[in-house]
Amino acid sequence: MKNKYLIALSLLALFGRTNAQQIKFTEFDLDNGLHVILHADKSVPVVAVSVMYHVGSKDENPERTGFAHFFEHLLFEGSENLKRGEFMKTVSSNGGDNNANTNTDRTFYYDVFPSNQLELGLWLESERMLHPKIDEAGVKTQNEVVKEEKRMRVDNQPYGKFSEKIFSLLFDGHPYRWQPIGSMEHLDAAKLSEFQAFFKKFYAPNNAVLTISGDIDESKTKQLVQKYFNEVSRGSEVEKKVYQAKPLTKEIIDTAYDANIQLPAIFTAYRVPGMKSRDSKVLAMVSTILSDGASSRLNMKLVDQKRSAIQVGAFNNLMEDYGAYMILAIPNNNTQLNDLLKDIDAEVLSLQTDLITKDEYTKLMNQFENRYVSENSKMIDIAEHLSNGYTFYEKNTNHLNEELSLVKSITREEIRDVAKKYLKKDSRVVLYYLPKK
Repeated sequence: MKNKYLIALSLLALFGRTNAQQIKFTEFDLDNGLHVILHADKSVPVVAVSVMYHVGSKDENPERTGFAHFFEHLLFEGSENLKRGEFMKTVSSNGGDNNANTNTDRTFYYDVFPSNQLELGLWLESERMLHPKIDEAGVKTQNEVVKEEKRMRVDNQPYGKFSEKIFSLLFDGHPYRWQPIGSMEHLDAAKLSEFQAFFKKFYAPNNAVLTISGDIDESKTKQLVQKYFNEVSRGSEVEKKVYQAKPLTKEIIDTAYDANIQLPAIFTAYRVPGMKSRDSKVLAMVSTILSDGASSRLNMKLVDQKRSAIQVGAFNNLMEDYGAYMILAIPNNNTQLNDLLKDIDAEVLSLQTDLITKDEYTKLMNQFENRYVSENSKMIDIAEHLSNGYTFYEKNTNHLNEELSLVKSITREEIRDVAKKYLKKDSRVVLYYLPKK
């Protein structure tokens, strides 16, 4: 019965929004610095409770990489009022779902419940923030969990290490040069006191955003937030260091080997502006033109017409300080990687030289509007996007509502000029990714 109920809730949450309407919200601060965002939507009986901490792999000691991702796991160990292993059991036994994820710049925890369990969600997240279990037993347990995750998602995953190699070359001198999964040797060498110090520094209310989205009464929810979070002590102010990657003055060509693959691949990577830049939105459009769907330019040319590739892709990995714009291709019929690279570069040059057609532009705008609706169809998606706005866009929570208008203001000329400005051969990484015998 519970599974059927959860499936019904998921379907309602997925299809509850069908157009790009404005997302209404209210926000306030607690005395301890915790920023709180509330979005009321009574269309489905679901509530998402989320906390975004402004800490990611960028904030780690180069000799202790992987700490932020490690805490993504460690803070599920329990608290003074939750026995070890009871966090997830408590969520699931009350009809909810929960998870967390970490990237270079933030860590995001969330719980999705039937709306009558809002108070439980708030209590759980306050427990995680107020007095979590950070002891030798938990560190040892989660260390093994992280090692197994790395084996599954990186070490034994086909093409699992390309980003590790590319980022080390593309972001020399910047913390983005290592991956959020970090180094297992660093985690093994860390003392318990180092983990405790990392928590104290970064997981304070004044370095976090609590966002609640769904079937809520805002007045009652505000009272519950105060009830569970007022007692959390304010931490020391986190001073965000400013890092500059070393300039890219020439094309960097390198090779990596992977024992998990049979087919090689070619990657190109460009360092581009971070997520706050308008140009990052334009580059997302460039990616869509190149590889989004069967009718995209690279798919049409390399996969359908020439049949020289079985897969192509272009995407902009958005981060706070920079972006990593990548294009990849996996060959078909023993096509040489250099031939694929020539065809990729030809399509990029076409975008840099000529305006896309008016039909392409109309299609592009429709794609982005549909994507906007899809990406804001669930309560947890809305919670995350509101949190992102406050955390990364100069405390502009309303960024979510401004994004589609910004995209619609981008012109064909701008697409051409931005492609020309950033996708330069003389300042990129080219990686030949080959099978290891």
